[in-house]
Amino acid sequence: MSGKRPPKTSVSRLSTIVRILVFFAALCVVWTLVYWGSAWLRRSPGLGSGEYGIELLNFVLAFVLFAGIMAALSSLFAARQHDFFTTLSEAMKRIASGDFSVTVPVPASNTLVDHVATNLNLMAESLKRMEEMRQEFISDVSHEIQSPLTSIAGFARALHEESLKPDERHRYLSIIEEESRRLSRLSDGLLKLNSLESRAQEMVLERFGLDAQLRSAIVACEPAWASKKIAVSADLAPLAITADPGMLGQVWSNLLQNAVKFTSRGGTILVRLREVDGKAQVSFADSGIGIAAEDLPFVFDRFYKADRSRSRSEEYSGSGLGLAIAKKIVALHGGAIEAESAGTGQGSTFRVALPIGR
Repeated sequence: MSGKRPPKTSVSRLSTIVRILVFFAALCVVWTLVYWGSAWLRRSPGLGSGEYGIELLNFVLAFVLFAGIMAALSSLFAARQHDFFTTLSEAMKRIASGDFSVTVPVPASNTLVDHVATNLNLMAESLKRMEEMRQEFISDVSHEIQSPLTSIAGFARALHEESLKPDERHRYLSIIEEESRRLSRLSDGLLKLNSLESRAQEMVLERFGLDAQLRSAIVACEPAWASKKIAVSADLAPLAITADPGMLGQVWSNLLQNAVKFTSRGGTILVRLREVDGKAQVSFADSGIGIAAEDLPFVFDRFYKADRSRSRSEEYSGSGLGLAIAKKIVALHGGAIEAESAGTGQGSTFRVALPIGR
């Protein structure tokens, strides 16, 4: 007949309770012996009516009790430490083997041992989140790379057909070129994002006119919005900030390209710059296809595309990393970025707030 072994924590608690009971039982025995000894000395003649013997007995009693208490406390504390470090060692072994679902019990005694347990739990939780992000990132990258590779391989096989007409062959080659460019954009975006997250790219802070930089970004993007007959207007208040102009240039380029990409032919885009509550606020408002309410919280996530089927078309194709890169750059500057939209078909607004600096 077999039964379940009691949990280690329960055994430890029971052992502690037994030690405490044994200690108090021994204390009662000692006090009883002292009481009887003191009574006997008081009845005995000599030795100053037993007073000297009583004082001597009390001294010995105090010494024995102090030594006993210290020994009991030392044993109790050593047992607790042994149990804790055994649990800690097992938890660290599990973390080292890749198991981050570790939780070490933390008593509310506010000791150094308890702080160590709390910090270990925080470390395990942080490592668990990082591992989940790593797995999700690998899954997303694999998915994004697999799609263009499958397309390239399929159309490359089709080109071997001798019966292909010249116009079909040209179309297949154009698709292969576009998918290759997609892979190149994906690779470039991943390198940029990794560089930003690892802080490999140093920030070079300068004082410059943000309004002038935004005008330059609009002009640089003119071929894209002019070809779609989009009316782009700018309402830019003169404002100088201290920031990295190269990094912020990537933000404005990404936001402008997104606005142009998702705005229909003949639509409008408004770029506005104002100082609000001591910060530079830049907004890009378009009359484009808008963003559904359920998609708004995720638009800055890596590889997130609200409409997967539509985003595969050439018109809306992209790496899915532009907004993630923009958010990271803004965060490095101590700013914030947000997206707003009244819903599908209602246009969207991307707003960036940056500290002005001095």
